[in-house]
Amino acid sequence: MEKKRYAQVGTGGRARMFYEAIATRYQQSSSLVAFCDMSRKRMEYANTFLVTQCAHLPVPTYHSSEFARMIEETKPDVVIVTTVDRTHDEYIIKAMEMGCDVICEKPITIDSEKAQAILDAQKRTGRSIRVAFNYRYAPHHSKIRSLIADGTIGSVFSVHFEWLLNTQHGADYYRRWHRNKLNSGGLLVHKSTHHFDLVNFWLDTQPKTVFAFGALNFYGQAAAQKRGVTDFYYRCHGSEKAKDDPFAIDLESNPTLKGLYLDAEEESGYIRDRSVFSDDISIEDTMSVLVKYKSGAMMSYSLNTYLPWEGFNVAINGSKGRIEYSALEKPYINAGGKMCDEGATVFHKIRVCPLLDTPYEVEIETKSGGHGGGDPTMLDDIFLPDPPFDPLKRKADHTDGLRSILTGIAANKSIASSLPVDVDSLLTW
Repeated sequence: MEKKRYAQVGTGGRARMFYEAIATRYQQSSSLVAFCDMSRKRMEYANTFLVTQCAHLPVPTYHSSEFARMIEETKPDVVIVTTVDRTHDEYIIKAMEMGCDVICEKPITIDSEKAQAILDAQKRTGRSIRVAFNYRYAPHHSKIRSLIADGTIGSVFSVHFEWLLNTQHGADYYRRWHRNKLNSGGLLVHKSTHHFDLVNFWLDTQPKTVFAFGALNFYGQAAAQKRGVTDFYYRCHGSEKAKDDPFAIDLESNPTLKGLYLDAEEESGYIRDRSVFSDDISIEDTMSVLVKYKSGAMMSYSLNTYLPWEGFNVAINGSKGRIEYSALEKPYINAGGKMCDEGATVFHKIRVCPLLDTPYEVEIETKSGGHGGGDPTMLDDIFLPDPPFDPLKRKADHTDGLRSILTGIAANKSIASSLPVDVDSLLTW
C-alpha cells in the first residue's frame, strides 16, 4: 500500500498531536515528509521529538516563506495547517491551489473576508478541507447527538450553553497571540468555534441571526487597576514582579514551553508569557450571545474566562422533555503538560428529563486520550485508510468549519455595532 504523504505548517503547541500520530500509530499508511514554520528552533524541537520519542527520522524543514517550495520538493498529498489562526487562509488556499488536500486545526479562519476566500478557492480547486473538531468525537458530546437524533426530547426549541474557563487555562489566552483579535478573531471565534460547532452538530442546523455583548472585565490593565492592582510588568520571564503573581508562568522551568517558545524568541519575535494585565489586550473575557437557528431553535450562550472552575453547563429543551448536561474539566496550560490532560473531564453527567415522566441519567462511555477521548478517535477517522463506519457523521469539512465560525464572526460584528447580524449576509455560498 502506498503511504499518504503529509507536510505540516506550524509546529507550535497544537502541532504535536498530528505529527506524533503520523510518526507512530499511523506510520504503516502515512508518511510525514516536511515541517514548515517561521522558527527554525521550533522545527528543530519537533524533529528532536520525532527522533527521541517516536524513533522516526528527522524530516526536511522549510521557513514559512518557503511554503510553496516545500510543496514542490516534498510533494505532499495533504498539508496540515496548525499555524496562528490569522494565517490559516493563506496556507489553506495555497495548498489547494498547488494540488493538495488540507487538514486544518480549528478555527478554519477568523473573519468573513478570509472565509469567503477559502470557500472560493475550494470551489475553484475541488480539493478537500478537513477541520479538526475533536470535541465532536468525545463520547459525552457524541451521546448528545445520538439522544437528539433518536428523538429522545422531540423537536429542540431552545438551548442554554454556559462555558467556564478558570484562571489557569482561561488566563493563558491573554498571555499568548490570542490576546490580539487580529490574530485570533477573539475567543468567540477561536474558542467558541468548538461550542458553536457542537450545537450545529447536535441540532443538525445552521445559525440564522446573532446578537451579542462582550467586555474585558477581568484581564487587561484597566480592569486590574479598578481592582486596586498597582504593580505591572511586560512579561513573566526575568521579572521580579512576576514571581509573586499567581497569573504568571515560568517558561524556563518547562522543557516544552522553553523549547517551543523561549528558545525561539530571537528569530520569531513571539513572546509566549506576556502579562495577562497588559494594556494592549483586544479580546473580551466576558461574552454573551443569542442565536436563532434556521430550524427555529434558539440558544443563549455565555463564555467567561476568569472563573474558579472549568467546565460547562448545557440545557437542551424540546417538545418531549429536556437534556441537562454538565462537566467539570481539568484546567491546563497549552503545551505546558500532558496532552491527555487537555480538555479531559474530571466528571461529566447527562440527565434526561422526559415530559410527564421520571428523570434518568444516561450512561456515557469512557475513553482515554485528550479532550475526553475525542483526540484519538478523531485521529483514527482522519488517518486510517479505512476508518470505521460512523453513523453520527462526525467528520467535519470546510462547510462545517465555516458555519461554526460564522456564529462567532456575527457575534463580533454585533458587539461592535450593538445590532443583530444576519448570518447569511456574511458569506456567499
